[in-house]
Amino acid sequence: MIEVNHHTLDNGLRVVHHEDKSTQMVALNLLYDVGARDEDPDHTGFAHLFEHLMFGGSVNVPDYDTPVQNAGGENNAWTNNDITNYYITLPHQNVETGFWLESDRMLSLDFNPRSLEVQRQVVIEEFKQRNLNQPYGDVSHLIRELAYKQHPYRWPTIGKEINHIANATLEEVRTFFYHYYAPNNAILAVTGHIPFEETTRLAEKWFGPIPRREIPPRKLPKEERQTALRRKTVERKVPVDAIYMAFHMCDRLHPDYHAFDMITDILSNGRSSRFVRSLIQDKKLFTSIDAFISGSIDEGLLQITGKPASGISLEQAEEAIWDELERIKRVPVDEHELEKVKNRYESEQIFNNMNYLNVANNLAFFELTGKAEDINDEVRKYRSVTSGQIQNVATRCFVPENCSILYYKAIE
Repeated sequence: MIEVNHHTLDNGLRVVHHEDKSTQMVALNLLYDVGARDEDPDHTGFAHLFEHLMFGGSVNVPDYDTPVQNAGGENNAWTNNDITNYYITLPHQNVETGFWLESDRMLSLDFNPRSLEVQRQVVIEEFKQRNLNQPYGDVSHLIRELAYKQHPYRWPTIGKEINHIANATLEEVRTFFYHYYAPNNAILAVTGHIPFEETTRLAEKWFGPIPRREIPPRKLPKEERQTALRRKTVERKVPVDAIYMAFHMCDRLHPDYHAFDMITDILSNGRSSRFVRSLIQDKKLFTSIDAFISGSIDEGLLQITGKPASGISLEQAEEAIWDELERIKRVPVDEHELEKVKNRYESEQIFNNMNYLNVANNLAFFELTGKAEDINDEVRKYRSVTSGQIQNVATRCFVPENCSILYYKAIE
């Protein structure tokens, strides 16, 4: 059981805390409730750009990394379609350095043309390297725009196209910052070797003076129900053919979310999973195949990706996948198979939450989607999934009219 303490500043910043005396370190995890879904369709990639800009100097601290290194700390950040997340770990005696640095860049960045240009080029090069010049790099763009027609999940975190970042102005960047990177749009999770009283004192000292900001109301278009199978075929200079299938699924807070997650484990997690055992080992139709969920806050995707074995067409590969999906719809998962998946998840959860930084990441996310204490209820939710629920969810999900299929064909 992870004990959680709460404190909310007058400016709206929510602080969640868990003390862990087994470590001499402290983690500060700052989650901003802004991701790629909050971007203008004609100005995408901004949330990811800010993941980089936030390290380019703030109003009173021109160099973020040097004070971190001098204090014996480490830091990083990541962005997805829902959130932007920054974290820093420090020895407990130097923890105030983290509060100082994080509060200063929440107060204001050092908006200047040079910093924007440096980070813009970093992001453009990342776009080229990961999405344009890497085999299968454009899959995320292709499958998202095939599966989504209204919701902003239709573009990946990196953005729709390079021009959206290449043409971003300093004023557009400044406006995006003051709309979203505010104390009343953030959650600060503090874990490790620090008492709650010290956490609240430092939070009030460093974050308390930052004013609240007007956060634009989130009015995201709801994705209309898909009613027919969607297909797309592309040809690229890649080593082998590949197939990508995307099925619409529920949002993160829906009662069926954990069943969807378990279905992907049953299908492809481990050597004894169904896809691996049947399609790779027994029938030798694939060299690799995987199933996973997006885990997004709004209604997401359950995706299947596979590379057929030599001599197997994409049509044959697709038929084999549908056969396996029909089996999980038609035949209830036996209790032994179900228990194995539940045990694996429980052990992963226990080991994951033994690390103070992981706990900080998780507490911030659970506080965003409900309350931080929900971290203690995840194992129970997975344990409560039944074979009948899995069969019911699979029956509703794995139908052609809920599916988008991308054929990725290799050419010379």
